[in-house]
Amino acid sequence: MEVKAKLRYARVGAFKTRLVANLVRGMDVNEAIRTLTFMKQKPAELIKKLIESAVANAEDKKVIDVDNLYIKTITVDQGPAFKRFQPRAQGRAFMIKKKQSHINVVLDER
Repeated sequence: MEVKAKLRYARVGAFKTRLVANLVRGMDVNEAIRTLTFMKQKPAELIKKLIESAVANAEDKKVIDVDNLYIKTITVDQGPAFKRFQPRAQGRAFMIKKKQSHINVVLDER
């Protein structure tokens, strides 16, 4: 039985988050959490908390053995971007996009 968790509007770009997500896809939950704990990228902590949330969802359902969980799928989609303007030389304005992403995790039992 699958267990899901999602994080929407995370304040980190989708490309950077996908690099971390690709690293833990298919791993056991305990191994993935150990790996993400020692990574210094910002998305690593967000994904770690999301996986822990999915494990808590599994414990709450009481249908799955938590020790046998693995990451079945993890997807990162691009969210909306905040548009901000920075003043530049000679009266021009430069647009800055502050990107967001949506992260979905599905855990399953081996």
